[in-house]
Amino acid sequence: MKEIERAAEIAAAWAAVPPTTRAEVITGVADALDAAGPSLIEIADVETRLGTARLTGELARTTFQLRMLAAGSGAYYDVRIDRADPSWPPGPRPELRRYRTAVGPVLVFAASNFPFAFSVAGGDTASAWVAGCPVVVKAHPGHPELSRRTAAIIEEALGPWGDIFGLVEGESAGVEALRHPAIAAAAFTGSVAGGLALARIAAERPVPIPFHGELGSVNPVIVLPGAARSEDLAAGYAGSLTLGNGQFCTNPGLVFAPSESPFVDRVAERLRGIPAAPFLNDRIASGFDAGVERLTGIPGMREVVAGPGARLLEIDLADFVPEAAEECFGPLGVVVRYSRLSDVLPVLSALPGQLTTTVHALPEESSDVEALRPVLADRSGRILWGGWPTGVAVTAAMQHGGPFPATTSPASTSVGTAAVERFLRPVSYQDWPSHLLPEPLRDDNPWGVPQHFS
Repeated sequence: MKEIERAAEIAAAWAAVPPTTRAEVITGVADALDAAGPSLIEIADVETRLGTARLTGELARTTFQLRMLAAGSGAYYDVRIDRADPSWPPGPRPELRRYRTAVGPVLVFAASNFPFAFSVAGGDTASAWVAGCPVVVKAHPGHPELSRRTAAIIEEALGPWGDIFGLVEGESAGVEALRHPAIAAAAFTGSVAGGLALARIAAERPVPIPFHGELGSVNPVIVLPGAARSEDLAAGYAGSLTLGNGQFCTNPGLVFAPSESPFVDRVAERLRGIPAAPFLNDRIASGFDAGVERLTGIPGMREVVAGPGARLLEIDLADFVPEAAEECFGPLGVVVRYSRLSDVLPVLSALPGQLTTTVHALPEESSDVEALRPVLADRSGRILWGGWPTGVAVTAAMQHGGPFPATTSPASTSVGTAAVERFLRPVSYQDWPSHLLPEPLRDDNPWGVPQHFS
């Protein structure tokens, strides 16, 4: 596969350039995408039906992400230097210098629901480039023309570094690329079934590779009795549930609310006034319909709002079964009515891993939340107090990942500056002359990266 062969040939050179040089190259890509924004947004709107307002904001987020990651200090190298110490107990300590270096060519599987931010020039591509890794992107079939146009802009902007990027199309090409011996890691955002199939291929290669997959999440929300009385809470939930027609990986699809609260009625009133919106494609639409049919068939499940746009279901905690917590990708919420918060804790503990969990409570209910917090931390990567999980800030402290099946690698994030770490591996040098070490480990530190001594 020529795209991967070119990536393999340039990998060592790209990893060896200073971070400032990589930053200039990556920033040039961001500038080119911004300049082509109107035409890209027009193509994206035709293929995804997401609307120009949403797509304009997403493209801005995408180029911001490229610039932000590129402008990092190099802290992701995690340089640790232990000076030689003859008196170190229980015996002399050699000089050890440890840092993280690029893993090599990375394969990125683009997502359907974010045609800019999680696609050809999205966060996976950006973080791999910053780590010093060339990237081959497997385009998503939901926006093929946008993928090709974005790829052409990237290739032109990269100039002499054009080989650090390649685009392949088609399911068979993606599988072939994943099996290619030169690919050192892969990143994926999509369905549980698709992600698991690819993760299995990555694990069964003659040389297995890391597979950073984001698969599925219903992002549970726990509403305590005091907070449930707020009319603003119902409005906020209805807005979050239907944002982007529910086609967000952080869509709050499962809510635990007090049985005697007006929460469900208030949410239903607002959902009935929200018109139907188009899905990204027919496959997602049919999958949503199948999910609705599956959930409404669960004994004890009641349909509160039956469309034509959003759907709202409710079930009593006594009737709750694990199948009620399976993702239905789209604007559907399941409300689980409970009488005692203590009864909710074992149910939460048994849930599969999630990207997010959220608590809505009044200050005077904080003692009840103390028991919730460790349970939620065990089940998710990001825990919100108030607010809604839709909307993922691109920051240093963001964690966009979680225990399986939310992701296949819960120790990593696909959003924020820590996303770069997925495509680095640690190496220690013992007793090497300083002038022969990689630049981040040298005494003169020519790249100016942070160094930590002990």
